[in-house]
Order: sequence, then structure tokens, then C-alpha cells
Amino acid sequence: MSRIGKKPVEMPNGVSATLSGQTIEVKGPKGTRSFTATDDVTIAMDGSAVTVTPRGTSKRARQQWGMTRSMIENLAIGVSTGFKKELEIQGVGYRAAVQGNILKLSLGYSHEVNFEVPAGVTVVCPKQTEITVEGIDQQQVGQVAANIREWRRPEPYKGKGIRYKGEFIFRKEGKKK
Repeated sequence: MSRIGKKPVEMPNGVSATLSGQTIEVKGPKGTRSFTATDDVTIAMDGSAVTVTPRGTSKRARQQWGMTRSMIENLAIGVSTGFKKELEIQGVGYRAAVQGNILKLSLGYSHEVNFEVPAGVTVVCPKQTEITVEGIDQQQVGQVAANIREWRRPEPYKGKGIRYKGEFIFRKEGKKK
């Protein structure tokens, strides 16, 4: 039995949900998001709480049960508080700046990297060595942060590159004579 799936999703203050068939639409102060569940689960509204139950005992129904509940909870969190990923840049001369919807990265290449920020996500650089990615879609925020990190992943010898805030990089020792 799914430990995640059997918990009801409570909608935070200021967030409303409407259900039509297998599609749930969640509205909040930051925007509107919707999710369409598969036919393996049943979604029900109990006041301000949303419950998900599986249809049958097949493996797919049980998988979709917990996943659907997590997706609905992420919709509620996204439209109320939003999601945020923080990145740090380490390395001599490595820096970032935002101009309009383009993130300009100096990462030790012979050219400057221009990363175009997709719609629905905001990128802010509070310092030259910090990047903050925010939005209401958890998947999109994580994907944009991963795409930025991919330009110069942290290397294990000097630790230079773009890393998530608080990420531990396993350091290696260099060559010996």
C-alpha cells in the first residue's frame, strides 16, 4: 500500500482546486497549473483536501497512485510558494549576469555563454557567483538549473565549475612525482 498515496493533499490558504474528470486545476497567488491523471486512479475532492485512490490492484495503478498524489501536492506548493534552486559558481574569473531574459556566463571558455531563460522561469543573480532559478513548475525549475550547471560541471581536482548550493564535490588528489 502506498504510504504517500493514502495521505490527502491539503490545499494551502489562498489556493483553490477544481476537478473535471481526471484533470485537476489549481489556482493560487503565483498562477494556475493543471495536471491530468491516468485512468488507473480516481481523484476526489473533500472540501479543501484532494484524495487519490487506485482503481484496482495492478502494479501500474499502485505506481500511479503515489505519483499522482505527489504531482497534485507539487501543483499546490508551486502556485502558493513556488520552487527555487540556487547555484554557486566557483573558479577564478567565473561569473554570471542577467540581461533581460539572457543569462550571460563567463566560465573560462574563449567565448561568453549566452543562456536563454525559458518562459515560466525567472533567473536572478544576487552576486556574480550566485544564480537563483525560480518558478511555479518544479520540473521546469530543476531542468533549467541542470542545463545551466551542464555548461561547466564541478571538476574533482580544483572544484571549479557550477554547483548546486550545498552540494558536496568529492575531491581527488592530483598527480605525484
